[in-house]
Amino acid sequence: MNKELTKRTFRYLLSVILVVGLLFSANPVFSQADSSDSSEDTAEEVTPNGSTAESLRQEIENRNTLLQKILEEREEVEKNLEETSKQKNSLVREIRTIDYSINQLNLSIKANKLILERLDLEITSLGRDIRSIEESIQNKKSTVAKLMVELQQRDRENILIIFLKNKSLAESVSEAQSIVTLNSDLTVSAEELRNFQYEMVQKLSEEQGKQRNKKIEGSNLINRQYIVRDQKDYKNQVLAQTKNQERVYESQIAEIDEKQEEISRIIEEFEDQLRAAFDPSLLPLKRPGVIGFPVEEPLITQYYGPTKFAQRAYRTKTHTGVDFRARLGTPILAAFYGKVAAVDNNDKGTSRWRRYQYGRYVVIEHENNLSTLYAHLSRVVVEEGDTVQRGDLIGYSGNTGYSYGAHLHFGLYWAPSIQYKKIAPAAGFVPVGVTIDPADYLPNSRQLSSLDDAR
Repeated sequence: MNKELTKRTFRYLLSVILVVGLLFSANPVFSQADSSDSSEDTAEEVTPNGSTAESLRQEIENRNTLLQKILEEREEVEKNLEETSKQKNSLVREIRTIDYSINQLNLSIKANKLILERLDLEITSLGRDIRSIEESIQNKKSTVAKLMVELQQRDRENILIIFLKNKSLAESVSEAQSIVTLNSDLTVSAEELRNFQYEMVQKLSEEQGKQRNKKIEGSNLINRQYIVRDQKDYKNQVLAQTKNQERVYESQIAEIDEKQEEISRIIEEFEDQLRAAFDPSLLPLKRPGVIGFPVEEPLITQYYGPTKFAQRAYRTKTHTGVDFRARLGTPILAAFYGKVAAVDNNDKGTSRWRRYQYGRYVVIEHENNLSTLYAHLSRVVVEEGDTVQRGDLIGYSGNTGYSYGAHLHFGLYWAPSIQYKKIAPAAGFVPVGVTIDPADYLPNSRQLSSLDDAR
């Protein structure tokens, strides 16, 4: 019986030591940490700027409160903007739309600044947590090391020797029990060490995410400031060219409508010819989620096909893409990984009466023989030839080109069919090709409609 007990005890000891050894060799945090002992009871850490954990939490909460108020203000402005968009097209409506858009952008800029401040505070707080975990890891390493040393010293004695060397049975039992306790303590300490490792990985990952978000918010802030400037210039041009007279505005709108109708007719003829020779079996299998949404909060305002709005407003047989609601300055994301095939602008300047077709746009070619179009952008942050991943920022929504308000026109093409045509009076090149219904490949997009005209 003693022999069997000895075997079980040493097998258990060996397994525990192997587990702890693996923890030390596999985790770089453990191998780099100092093995010196230190007290686990430390005073609340003060950050370089003098903030404690509680004051940091309070500052973060203050930013959240201010941010919520700004978002509520922006929501009211967006309601006004939406109501204005329903009014009859007129100079008054145009100026109100610009003013509301500038107001909405300025509130978004304020929100960006608050989010950046909050992120800085959260990163500081995470830094405190990471330093605390590092200290706990070092303390726990010291504990594990001491337990292993003591176990190694006991390793040379088996149960029989322990009972023979002690003067009494009670002393022998006590020493044997201490070995069992050491084993238990070592197991618990190894588990705690593993938990600290997991928590450290989580905190480091969270910190990395905050840094990434900080970079994105910084980019949003800078680009939205540029968009505000462009909108102010645009308003001044509208007022100057109409001489603030409704009659002049209506005359110029009628002229641009006529020119755009001719551009649409030419594009439809090209695309009808391409579609007639196209084999649909060449397309990827239709299934949801092949491509992602190009905006973070997707809401479709117009679907692909012969929609009422396309026939009434654009005077075309078919709407060649899907329109997403996207307030001015909304980040536009790549729907799938691929290569930027084209970055162009169909507008001849920023004048309201020199804006045609897609305005500022981006085309991305994907490896599955599909290409995506992102049109009416206010700003573009990629260049032709760039490689992008799904979800990467490529630009910001706008109202450039032949558009009745800020939104994103999202088109999907059979990539080999795309051609870039010079179509007067539009500037640059206009992409034409075999268009495909994006809803066949977007995730559950049939449930995202907000308007009757969407269909």
